[in-house]
Amino acid sequence: MTVDPNAATQSFPPEPARRTPGPARYLVPALVAGAVAVALGVYGRTHDPSGIAFNLAGFSSTGAVKSWLASTAFFFALVQLVSALMVYGRLPGPRWSATLHRWSGRIAFLVAVPVAVHCLYALGYQTYSTRVMWHSALGCFFFGAFSAKMLLLRSDRLPAALLPLVGGLVLTALTLIWLTSAFWFFRTFGVTT
Repeated sequence: MTVDPNAATQSFPPEPARRTPGPARYLVPALVAGAVAVALGVYGRTHDPSGIAFNLAGFSSTGAVKSWLASTAFFFALVQLVSALMVYGRLPGPRWSATLHRWSGRIAFLVAVPVAVHCLYALGYQTYSTRVMWHSALGCFFFGAFSAKMLLLRSDRLPAALLPLVGGLVLTALTLIWLTSAFWFFRTFGVTT
């Protein structure tokens, strides 16, 4: 018996045929996203707002703090968009664009969390104006969609368009949140600290 050294190695016993991933792989992140969004909304609606949760030295108001932190999160989300386009080959970029993408997302999230905590704790889920109602709903949606994106990142063999689609939803929500809060604040009260 002769052995071909160039033949592909086989494992014994042969590996079982891989099953096509089922809908649960997509259903679980969607259910988690919905649960996070609803839980935040319910908490914000039923919690008795305190009016203030934090303030930082050097800022004139909590609105200024929130607006600058939200603007920082929005900036890093834009960096994430550009770095994602580099990762997917839509823009030329350095080899470290994937690292830039991950770290800009982490920074954006870490900066957005204190803003969300303040909104939920100090203000709650409000509906007294259209702008505020959309801001409240989009804030809950953002953290739900972000949760789904983080769960999908750990899945194997996703459809090529799914992760960019969910990432686009997260970015769109954050953009609208920024427009209904920080941008509104700067337009109404001026660009102050």
